[in-house]
Amino acid sequence: MAARRTRADSGAGLDDLLEATGLIRENVERVIEGKPEVVRLALVVLLAEGHLLIEDVPGVGKTMLAKALARSLDCSVKRIQFTPDLLPSDVTGVSIYDLQTREFEFKPGAVFANLVVGDEINRASPKTQSALLEAMEERQVTVDGTTYELEAPFMVVATQNPIEMEGTYPLPEAQRDRFTARISMGYPSNDAELEMLDTHGGPAALDDLEPVADALTVRKLIDVVRAIHVSDEVKQYVVDLVNATRQAPELRLGASPRATLQLLRASRAAAGLDGRDYVLPDDVQGLAGSVLAHRLLPTAEAQVARRTTESVVEELVARIPLPTVSKRR
Repeated sequence: MAARRTRADSGAGLDDLLEATGLIRENVERVIEGKPEVVRLALVVLLAEGHLLIEDVPGVGKTMLAKALARSLDCSVKRIQFTPDLLPSDVTGVSIYDLQTREFEFKPGAVFANLVVGDEINRASPKTQSALLEAMEERQVTVDGTTYELEAPFMVVATQNPIEMEGTYPLPEAQRDRFTARISMGYPSNDAELEMLDTHGGPAALDDLEPVADALTVRKLIDVVRAIHVSDEVKQYVVDLVNATRQAPELRLGASPRATLQLLRASRAAAGLDGRDYVLPDDVQGLAGSVLAHRLLPTAEAQVARRTTESVVEELVARIPLPTVSKRR
């Protein structure tokens, strides 16, 4: 791996993180050719205890990325194919009356897994989409007045096509805000597409993937990321950047305090993947677009001018001065 430790006093935890994430990355890249930055962001979200929204045109490998990540982890995985007739109880579970015991028995839904793959999430009704709100934010599900905890790690990887609007229900702001980052796959390069023809032209490469990490390993890696140092200057920079989205004239809805927290967590994970036990402003800058843009709503004037929220975030990042930070306390 290109990443390496940059401090002599880094503990064994960072070494373990680099080794484990390197194996996961290598495994996923066996089926996702030519997209190392996409795979890296997926790992960042996993280590940041977040959720990932993969949004792009059909046929570029959105579901393949989600399934490759799931197959690389030896943990419980459930897939939900979102359709207009999907019910909230299909997601969260339902209580069924048992005639023998004369008691209600809870049957867990598909959300009870370490990694939940939600395909075409915007094809389900808003009522069904909202079934994920509590699980994604609080890591728990409440059914018939009883609360059930979800086992850690818990990650939702959802896909959607932005150009197919007929028969779809756009995700509401509350739902989009619960996704730590949004990623676009993009079309592969010519070389990557040629390699894809060789790889996927025969037996399915996805079927050959073997797990390289388990749920316990992921939990340990998350603990390592939590311990990565963030200076007061970097924290202030994160707050300034998020506050700037709330004051931007091109936006009618800025980023939430949840976005501030998730940007900080993602920056910690990015630093860990680079072998550092401290966060740099560069980590925040590199993730700002992916973490903030999908939460923002442009004004009508900005839409007429074809201004995207990504371009607004880029301008804010370029405008806000970088802090001078110390590596450690």
